[in-house]
Amino acid sequence: MYTFDGRVRYSEVGVDGNMTLESLLDYFQDASIFHSEDVGLGVDYFKEVNQAWLLSAWQICVNRRPRLCENIIIGTSPYEFKGFVGSRNFWMETKEGEVLAYANSVWSLMDLERMMPAKAREDFASIYHLEEKYPMEYAPRKIRVPADGTAKEPFAVKTHHLDTNNHVNNGQYVRMAMDYIPENFEISQLRVEYKNQAVLDDVIYPVVADSEDGQLYTVSLNREDGKPYSIVELRRDENKL
Repeated sequence: MYTFDGRVRYSEVGVDGNMTLESLLDYFQDASIFHSEDVGLGVDYFKEVNQAWLLSAWQICVNRRPRLCENIIIGTSPYEFKGFVGSRNFWMETKEGEVLAYANSVWSLMDLERMMPAKAREDFASIYHLEEKYPMEYAPRKIRVPADGTAKEPFAVKTHHLDTNNHVNNGQYVRMAMDYIPENFEISQLRVEYKNQAVLDDVIYPVVADSEDGQLYTVSLNREDGKPYSIVELRRDENKL
């Protein structure tokens, strides 16, 4: 188990004074980076071996978004390595122990030179120290895309969308998808499936579908040929209509 303390910054909140979903996701992503760096398997190590952990899927459940200046604890723990696939949980709590959000994630270890899966080292489990799975209801990794989506204006990938691998950052896909949901759509669960890596100047073609009851939005961020870079599913908190 790896944890670090935080305090909600003004730059991390929306107009309601609560942490945005995108900032919450950034905290979880940072937790995995901090953990890997602290055990000696950080960004520089994977650059040397020409490998990278690429995110395959997110499932983030939100009980409450923390408020401006609220003190928080962010935690993460890997729970499985199987071949080239690693799985990791995350959580965010208050200092008093209130669980604000929790998540599951699935990652693939890739050889960046050949762009093929690379088997995880046998000692990864002991270095990262595997934990028990977080007690949550685990959703499928695959996301169903409705056939009746509406195409939106395409846009190009810019430099600010990229991460250290020169691919669109995981959180940026969520930021893109958030542009297509109603302003007061309070999200209780976010799921993301990553399918292809978008790079600088690639053009993204969004297709947006919502359920009849307005409780669920699915945003497919596609290539020109219709194959998705990423699929983002956003479910409304039914108690906050």
